[in-house]
Amino acid sequence: MDLGLRDKICIVTGSTAGIGFATARLLAAEGAQVVISGRDADRVERARHEAGAALGVACDLAEPGASDALVSQTVAKLGGLDCLVNNVGVAYQRPFDALSDDDWEFQWQLNVMSCVRATRAAIPHMRERGGGAIVNVSSSAGKRPSTSMPDYSVMKAAQLSLSRLIADLYSGDGIRCNAVTPGPTATEGWLEEGGLADQRAALVGKSRDEVLDGVAKGRPLGRMAEPEEIAAVIVFLCSERSSYVTGAAWSADGGTVAIIV
Repeated sequence: MDLGLRDKICIVTGSTAGIGFATARLLAAEGAQVVISGRDADRVERARHEAGAALGVACDLAEPGASDALVSQTVAKLGGLDCLVNNVGVAYQRPFDALSDDDWEFQWQLNVMSCVRATRAAIPHMRERGGGAIVNVSSSAGKRPSTSMPDYSVMKAAQLSLSRLIADLYSGDGIRCNAVTPGPTATEGWLEEGGLADQRAALVGKSRDEVLDGVAKGRPLGRMAEPEEIAAVIVFLCSERSSYVTGAAWSADGGTVAIIV
């Protein structure tokens, strides 16, 4: 099936690894001109090469002005912007009463304001091209909060609200905005040393393998997602095949959140 993405100019934030990288690689395979972004210039260049992307931009999207620079460089070098995937974000396993104001502010800047700023920068360029697609990578924790990731859960719920808001505001300009809500996914964030599995193990007094086994068994499908499975949903929502879909929050969580929303 032709998804109608050939030559579309697509930014994927936080795309040097995990879901973001898998999304960038799949978009490139569909013929899109993809922009890889991340904080580390060496990782950005390596991911750009491996994904077959058109451009790599090193930036810290928690910083004001970084999103504007990312979009500006994309438009200057590739000629426009058709799709934006707001994927950048980070999660930690921490109890609510251990979180400081600074912890909450950090999560707000990276997980929410990066989306706000990138979307705000992208919309004028999408308007010029007669429309576009925005996909915000939220989380199942945005629909049903995770008690072990309280700040992350609240930020991901904010992303869902932002997605609906943008859909309502800009549908008349031909701009669609949707969210994807993955459950636990087998990325570096969960699996790397010191990642979410190790953090959870330290909190509950279990081994890393016990934690990962429990996480897998906690999904109705009985396993964690692979990054490519989430990327497939994101790429569909970027594509012409989802041309009548906007304002939606697509669960891609193996049945984790047992509600129809």
